[in-house]
Amino acid sequence: MALSPQELMPVDDKLSMAGPAAQQNEMPAAQLRSVPSANSSRPDNGTRALLQAGFWIMLVALLALVATETIFGGLGIDGPHTNAGWLAFMFALMGAPFGLLLLVLGGAKWLRNRRMQHRRAD
Repeated sequence: MALSPQELMPVDDKLSMAGPAAQQNEMPAAQLRSVPSANSSRPDNGTRALLQAGFWIMLVALLALVATETIFGGLGIDGPHTNAGWLAFMFALMGAPFGLLLLVLGGAKWLRNRRMQHRRAD
């Protein structure tokens, strides 16, 4: 069963092919970004999400490292002794730098937002 070209296209291309009548009720992206939220005086620029994600990834990576040492047989000169130890060790080695990167980026954004807020207050 062959698919038609319209079924293979992404949704955005289908809308542009449908013509202006189908796009009439759409709000442009610039207007979507400029709509203020009703319950917040500050825009959400992702700082909180970066800090939360960095914290949780870092915490799970540290827990995986502790689990590698205690639950999964420890680390020898050739690495962990069990397969589960290797999996936990790999996650710890991947998660710790990534979590730290997110924490540093979130902290830098938090400091920038704080500085901008103090400048607006002056």
